[in-house]
Amino acid sequence: MSIHEVFAYLRLRDAGRAIAYYRDAFGATEKFRLTEPSGRIGHAELLLGGTTIMVSDEYPEMNIVGPQTLGGASSSIHLHVDDCDALLAKAVELGGTLVRPAADHFYGERSGTVRDPFGHEWNIGHAIEEVTPAEMQRRYDELMKA
Repeated sequence: MSIHEVFAYLRLRDAGRAIAYYRDAFGATEKFRLTEPSGRIGHAELLLGGTTIMVSDEYPEMNIVGPQTLGGASSSIHLHVDDCDALLAKAVELGGTLVRPAADHFYGERSGTVRDPFGHEWNIGHAIEEVTPAEMQRRYDELMKA
C-alpha cells in the first residue's frame, strides 16, 4: 500500500466565512462545497498553490470541532510564498492576528505566523538562502546554547 496524497482538513465555526477569508487572504480557489439545507457546510475543497485543503463547519454532535471550541490550534499550516511580509500583512488586514512577526531564521527562511479569524495558525515564509541539513543542525546547536 502507498499513500497517494495528504490533505489538511480544517474544522471551523462558520466555514463559509473562512472560505471567503482564505480566498481573499491567501488566494484560495474554491473547487466545490457540499451544503446542508440548514446552510452548514459539510465539506468543501479549496486549492492553494496546487494543494487541496479541505474545510467543514463544526459538527459538535459528532465531536468534530475547531480551534475556537477547543481553545486553540494544535497544528499549523505552512505556506511557502514569494514574499512572506506582504502575505502576512494582507492576512492581518483581512482580520487575522499576528502571532509571530516575520524574521530571518537559521534554517534559511524568513517567516512569521498569523492566526486566522477562525483559530487556525498559518506559518508563512519564503526562502532567503539554501542551508544543508548539516549546517542547519550546526546553527540549531548554536541557537540552543544561547
